[in-house]
Amino acid sequence: MSGSLLSLLVLLGAVVHSWQQRDHHNDYNYVRLADEVGNKTFCSWKCLKFTLQWPGAFCLSLDERLQCQIPPDINTWTIHGLWPQKIMNCCRCWNLFPSDLQDLDEELSKEWPSLLKSKSSFQFWRLEWIKHGVCAACVEGLNSPMHYFTLCLKLRQQYNITQALSEGGVVPSCDHPYKLDELQGVLTPLLGEHHEIQCITDHQDRELWFQVKIPMSRNLTLGCPADHQDHRDPTAEHGPGQYPFTGHPCPSQTPIYLVPIDPQNPHHPCG
Repeated sequence: MSGSLLSLLVLLGAVVHSWQQRDHHNDYNYVRLADEVGNKTFCSWKCLKFTLQWPGAFCLSLDERLQCQIPPDINTWTIHGLWPQKIMNCCRCWNLFPSDLQDLDEELSKEWPSLLKSKSSFQFWRLEWIKHGVCAACVEGLNSPMHYFTLCLKLRQQYNITQALSEGGVVPSCDHPYKLDELQGVLTPLLGEHHEIQCITDHQDRELWFQVKIPMSRNLTLGCPADHQDHRDPTAEHGPGQYPFTGHPCPSQTPIYLVPIDPQNPHHPCG
């Protein structure tokens, strides 16, 4: 009896050892395959788009049930994201934790706040990191959450469209619209010729200025060849209840409004 039990234990030990070897071999192959895919796919992008959004129009793009929220100290353009082109969701294995950004939290909260009551600013940053930051992290200078978000803050200061618009006489108004060529004329010296001005259409069929996208090459110089750009908006994949309206190119012949930002009444800034 004891001999049979001993034989059975030896047999089970051999089977477990075989399984472990196979699992280690599969793990190695998985890591090697992931590395190969990463080298070919993660870093296949050639360009990025740095995107700023106007809180006044963002809130009007939402169903009122979603309850837009503009922090009381926000009165200008905020960061939406920095997006490598033609690639998203590279790997969900690199999570983001509050401790990763604790040194940047105050500045990020000012320059990159969530505008939804249902989503904290950190949840917004985490989503952008997982969808876009991880894809960018194959490049030195973007290869950690700290580097990625620090660069975004630097780009926000470098491309100070708030100052450029103010100096060009473009100020928020419910009554005074602008033409697309006026806006482009003000921004081109700062952002180059290939920036994108996006609008949303409100319930009164007005075109509201919603976003600015600034294309840049991998070395962060302005501009990007058209065949390296992704003209889809990443917000289209965020799902219901987050960014239902993704924006469209502002029309050249239609008046464009830059509506005021009203933290007290974000869904009705013009009364």
